[in-house]
Amino acid sequence: MDSRVSDLFGGCCRPAGGGAGGALRGRGGPAPGGGGGSKAKKKNGRSRGGKANNPPYLPPEAEDGNIEYKLKLVNPSQYRFEHLVTQMKWRLQEGRGEAVYQIGVEDNGLLVGLSEEEMRASLKTLRRMAEKVGADITVLREREVDYDSDVPRKITEVLVRKVPDNQQFLDLRVAVLGNVDSGKSTLLGVLTQGELDNGRGRARLNLFRHLHEIQSGRTSSISFEILGFNSKGEVVNYSDSRTAEEICESSSKMITFIDLAGHHKYLKTTIFGLTSYCPDFAMLVVSANTGIAGTTREHLGLAMALKVPFFIVVSKVDLCSKATVERTVKQLERILKQPGCNKLPLLVNSDDDAVTAAQQFAQSPNITPIFTLSSVSGENLDLLKVFLNILPPLTNSKEQEELMQQLTEFQVDEIYTVPEVGTVVGGTLSSSGICREGENLVVGPTDDGKFLRLKVCSIQRNRSACRVLRAGQAATLALGPFDRSLLRKGMVMVSPEMNPTICSVFEAEIVLLFHATTFRKGFQVTVHVGNVRQTAIVEKIHGKDKLRTGEKAVVCFRFIKHPEYLKIGAKLLFREGVTKGIGHVTDLQAITTKENGLEESLGTGQLSF
Repeated sequence: MDSRVSDLFGGCCRPAGGGAGGALRGRGGPAPGGGGGSKAKKKNGRSRGGKANNPPYLPPEAEDGNIEYKLKLVNPSQYRFEHLVTQMKWRLQEGRGEAVYQIGVEDNGLLVGLSEEEMRASLKTLRRMAEKVGADITVLREREVDYDSDVPRKITEVLVRKVPDNQQFLDLRVAVLGNVDSGKSTLLGVLTQGELDNGRGRARLNLFRHLHEIQSGRTSSISFEILGFNSKGEVVNYSDSRTAEEICESSSKMITFIDLAGHHKYLKTTIFGLTSYCPDFAMLVVSANTGIAGTTREHLGLAMALKVPFFIVVSKVDLCSKATVERTVKQLERILKQPGCNKLPLLVNSDDDAVTAAQQFAQSPNITPIFTLSSVSGENLDLLKVFLNILPPLTNSKEQEELMQQLTEFQVDEIYTVPEVGTVVGGTLSSSGICREGENLVVGPTDDGKFLRLKVCSIQRNRSACRVLRAGQAATLALGPFDRSLLRKGMVMVSPEMNPTICSVFEAEIVLLFHATTFRKGFQVTVHVGNVRQTAIVEKIHGKDKLRTGEKAVVCFRFIKHPEYLKIGAKLLFREGVTKGIGHVTDLQAITTKENGLEESLGTGQLSF
């Protein structure tokens, strides 16, 4: 873990590094404004470097992944057509329901291009292939290529999307970060409701969960909002008076936004949202008129520490002059390029930029797209929608299937009592297993280290009934008459076969990001590991008596209240006032279930380990 991330917490701004320049090249397509490679000719007044008549290249086509190169698809034979359909099924499976076709590109990446007639015939064939597998195609972009020909030649990038065979739509979780009053909730309200804001926060009212949030205009809790895209890439939201169930049914891809608090006094809630809900990406919202202020730098540091890929949205551009917006963007670029970040900022100004940003962002952890938009005027809002529509998942189908073969592990993040339903828990099927309606699981650990048997009565995902929950998905589970007082946040529900291990004492390799004096034995911190959030005391620092800001060490912690379920390798974040640190769990002093024995749980009639 890089100790230089501490600069983001401590407030030190180092000089900017090198520019993003020509590094923004990848197999997702040509760079914005360029011809698709580093060896293109100069054309239309834009310098692309290299020698004349040397055609641009993409990286060679990979056998795995959801990107397919095709030189042309003109009048294939029936045998060839069936082969192409089988190939499309494979690419869609790799992309979990999405695939990108580059038409006019050879397998080695050479951008040859096609004439207008050949391109029209190829797209017609591609549309037939998509219909055969139950998918739709959307042309993302077209561009002319420089090739040794008198006839204008183009390449076309096409998105193929279908509803997966198991009717499980592609779901991506995006955590929304940023300083208080930066416009996070308003932006989500505009995206999910389909109506622009009136400049006084009307769009955000439906997102607030508490009266004091409406009165103050500040988010203090974690809320979830959904934005859908159908198979044609069209936005599906509440603008047509749809219910959440209708949005889920009409969507092939779902973006679940996790709206987190921006105010510093709600920092523990924000950290819990980042560690517990396992977001795929993070969206950092920065107000154009205030720039990097308040908790912005701290939220950026949290995303980096937890290795969550993030992109940036500069909001409220309607309130500022163009010079002010440019100054804020330059300020962001300077911080992103500094040694603690080592990111390559990519400013998105067009649909072409948005397509490139989405593809490069998922493939390279160093690229950080930056959007400048307004929730009042709607300026550049469509660019963000294009980006979210194309943004691919981080895992392919093979990795997803491997996770589903493992034993069930559901993190308990929220607990409710619903009339006529009983006890309901909300959370995430963290990273492994599969959970079915009617399945028997064990939940724990309780305060005395026990695991209690229970039954999953029903499952709801995105407010719709669901029979099967897969790894990485968030949902609420109804537990029937199970005693709510026996549950707490931070518990896990696991398969009985797992024989879960718990601990009160554990070791972690940490980096102390910031501390005013020295970090010693006996110091108490709040530890965040996944959905676990509990105060722990420093029992021992191996090889040292004390730690200062930026130093590394292996530290032994002990929970002061009750044991928790942890796993070796889990990311760890701890805080106490201005003190902050990150690391990962390296060793557990496990309390096995055999030590606890098997006994009757008081007042529930449930057996406990």
